[in-house]
Amino acid sequence: MPRGDKSKYTDKQERKADHIAEGYEKRGVSDKEAERRAWATVNKDDGGGKKEGGSGRGEHTGHPAAHKGGRIGGKASASRSAASRSETAKKAAATRKRNAEHRAH
Repeated sequence: MPRGDKSKYTDKQERKADHIAEGYEKRGVSDKEAERRAWATVNKDDGGGKKEGGSGRGEHTGHPAAHKGGRIGGKASASRSAASRSETAKKAAATRKRNAEHRAH
């Protein structure tokens, strides 16, 4: 099987790669780079192509790439002053209170 051949991937893996690539393209990544990243993510999740036959119940992969979100964020908030974060928190609390009152009626 030559490098880049996708014949061993399942339909589900191909759909997954398409969906991931669309997300990258929406964020301004080039088509070629989005495709490369998408297949790298599928490989990381599933360990490569899986079309080998069998009952359709493969081993659980754990989906490591899907668990990455949330761990890499927070830099923008950390770079702001405590007073700025507090002001934003007070504004959010006031908005939640206003919305709760609105819903109660």
